[in-house]
Amino acid sequence: MNSSRGLRMLAVLAVVFGALTIFSGGRALFGGEQAQAAVGNAVGFVLWFNFLAGFAYVLTGAGLWQGRRWAVAGAGLLALATSLVVLAFGLHVVTGGAFEMRTVGALGVRLAFWTLVFAVGRRASKATP
Repeated sequence: MNSSRGLRMLAVLAVVFGALTIFSGGRALFGGEQAQAAVGNAVGFVLWFNFLAGFAYVLTGAGLWQGRRWAVAGAGLLALATSLVVLAFGLHVVTGGAFEMRTVGALGVRLAFWTLVFAVGRRASKATP
């Protein structure tokens, strides 16, 4: 598979991932007491970051689908922003803050995904003039 085809597949995944992130984050933030109780010890800044980043996921995915060069930079910025949230989350954890273990996995998946999208996007942009 060439890198531009792989990038288009990742673009579709980014849009779907973003839509699911907006839905689940919105439900956790605005869904009332029952929905908020279901998230347990969610870390507020991580929850808000994920919700707001979901909109950037959709926008970046759409840009990648259309072959926009800015979208590759957007993927890199999403990877960078996620890594900063991972660091802040780690600080929260080591200082004794309450958290859910699933947050660790979710942040890892997000960071790995956007790092992969950025790497594939860079390769694809170098391959096409």
